Amino acid sequence: MAKIHMILQGKGGVGKSLIAAVLAQYMEHKGTPALCVDTDPVNATFKGYEKLNVRRLNIMEGDEINTRNFDALIEMIANHDGDVIIDNGASSFVPLSHYLVSNQVPALLADMGHQVVVHTVITGSQALPDTLNGFAQLVTQYPDECQFVVWLNPYWGPVESEGKSFEQMKVYQANKNRVSSIIHIPALKAETYGRDWAEIQEARITFDEALARDSLTIMMRQRLKLIRQELYAQLENTTVI
Repeated sequence: MAKIHMILQGKGGVGKSLIAAVLAQYMEHKGTPALCVDTDPVNATFKGYEKLNVRRLNIMEGDEINTRNFDALIEMIANHDGDVIIDNGASSFVPLSHYLVSNQVPALLADMGHQVVVHTVITGSQALPDTLNGFAQLVTQYPDECQFVVWLNPYWGPVESEGKSFEQMKVYQANKNRVSSIIHIPALKAETYGRDWAEIQEARITFDEALARDSLTIMMRQRLKLIRQELYAQLENTTVI
């Protein structure tokens, strides 16, 4: 059974492309590279990773999104034997979600033998309410055949509210039967680990590419290796990946 991984969240700038890139690198590391697709009409960050061979899906006609162009995405999935990773931008979140739900795409893909896995991200600080609301909307809109993976991103602050962790919040407790896994993106020291990871993200290079570069210091490569190790260990325990 092929798995169709969709990274969805209505809030922009919360790490969707980061998640797509980590997923793609992990699958390649396992020896099962996925078909990678970037549908973001504004910021095609995922497409910027040359090593991952990401395809760009053009969904624009003039200045507007034409949801019929998502038909090409379904054709890509149908004609591919393995897993697929789809990075979707905030500006196309509503059109894509409406397209998938109104056309009963999850059920269609299930009939093809595929499983839809929705990855969404929750962040700390000011974006916490918006990302929690985005998660709640997704769980409500998408049918039971869709599995969810929640990524907690502490880049802007701890993912907590009134002393409660995400796992203790009402929105998770009410929907935890839909969540197959929770991935904790590590909280990194800005001057060392955080800076190292930010630099390779800005350069759109993978962990493997960075670790192979003698131009990077020994300790920078060591810290990147440890970040990769922590993320991959969590993904290894995620049953839907």
